[in-house]
Amino acid sequence: MTRYEQLLQDLPKHPKTWLITGVAGFIGSNLLETLLKLDQKVVGLDNFATGHQHNLDEVQGEVTPEQWDRFNFIEGDIRHLADCQKACEGVDYVLHQAALGSVPRSLNDPITTNETNISGFLNMLVAARDAKVASFTYAASSSTYGDHPGLPKVEDVIGKPLSPYAVTKYVNELYADVFAKSYGFNTIGLRYFNVFGKRQDPEGAYAAVIPKWIEAMINDAKVTINGDGQTSRDFCYIDNTIQANLLAATTTDPLNLNEIYNVAFDDRTSLNTLFEMIKTALAEEGIRYNRAPLYNDFRSGDVRHSQANISKIWNSLGYSPSYDVKRGLTIAIHWYIRSLGQEQK
Repeated sequence: MTRYEQLLQDLPKHPKTWLITGVAGFIGSNLLETLLKLDQKVVGLDNFATGHQHNLDEVQGEVTPEQWDRFNFIEGDIRHLADCQKACEGVDYVLHQAALGSVPRSLNDPITTNETNISGFLNMLVAARDAKVASFTYAASSSTYGDHPGLPKVEDVIGKPLSPYAVTKYVNELYADVFAKSYGFNTIGLRYFNVFGKRQDPEGAYAAVIPKWIEAMINDAKVTINGDGQTSRDFCYIDNTIQANLLAATTTDPLNLNEIYNVAFDDRTSLNTLFEMIKTALAEEGIRYNRAPLYNDFRSGDVRHSQANISKIWNSLGYSPSYDVKRGLTIAIHWYIRSLGQEQK
């Protein structure tokens, strides 16, 4: 039995109170669903800047009424310290997911990205520290590796940031480290590598590539690839990310605290290959896509190649990702077909 399998057995026997910031978002709502199904109490904080009420509504439909009653939603903003303080009251574990993602968004509006990702993060650190929560796990980012060319990415070796978004995520790590040294408040940062899965929004200018392409192919619309298609990413299915969060939040080994961990599958998929994988998976569902992709210029601020070394989180926290890209895509595509079909009714 893996450490995570043991944790899934133990958590319902010893319910805790969890705070998820950004709970109405893609990752936040998936964390919420998992924790409620494990009979945990959950406080959720969101201002709906990028999250959606329909994500919470879907979670409600996936859990029992008794489990849903264990959820307390607070509509608030991490840029307001009072909202953070209210959310942290009586909480054991914090899973801080709230942020303004997207490299292009940060290039277009660096001020709002900074206010949310740095000032908001600092508010959460202060509120959680003062509330004496048992653990604070936060969403870091693989964008922190910046222009460092080495592969696979190792936590201790980073380059210079390539976007305002990358700067904000690196500052989060610096603040977390300072809080450990100055106040004895330890945290764990999880550097996410291209997370994907159900409830990831395919709409909008800053939509991630996988949901955007899946929706386009289902609707027989054009698919655009930035660059030559050889750009590669370490795509990580959402259930792997959930595993990392729960293992990080509940670790009791002091040597694991105040650390940064890569969260990925430890593989690399080019955009050209990803296009063919989605096309094939849709064909298996009876959806044929016969268009060729359109190629645009490379996008400013983008890293050319990304792949994680996950030995640190594997050895320290017992993380063992069980969903590769192909398996994750199959599950996600089932959800998108059902979801888009319901929208069209």
